Amino acid sequence: MPRFWEENEGNVAVQNETREKIDKPRLWKILLHNDNYTTMDFVVMVLITVFHKREWEAIRIMYDVHRKGIGLVGTYTREIAETKVARVTQMAQEAQFPLLCTMEPE
Repeated sequence: MPRFWEENEGNVAVQNETREKIDKPRLWKILLHNDNYTTMDFVVMVLITVFHKREWEAIRIMYDVHRKGIGLVGTYTREIAETKVARVTQMAQEAQFPLLCTMEPE
């Protein structure tokens, strides 16, 4: 943080601080969408390996996807979200599942 010294009318040095405001990066929600082919076990495995969810949390998210048609996995900065969505898509394609993973601004 830059500091500037100024002399006031009485020739006394006064320290003024200027602070730059740094905006927090925009966050993006990652969503998993239900389909009739991807197994529940595969979804749980993806949530544990890609998103580092605990097993009980992965199961809860998987049931949200199954029951509601969509499940919120988490919120991340854009670059991290893009990387995670790409990884899930790659894993699903390699396993020949049509699992859809998307991201949208929070």
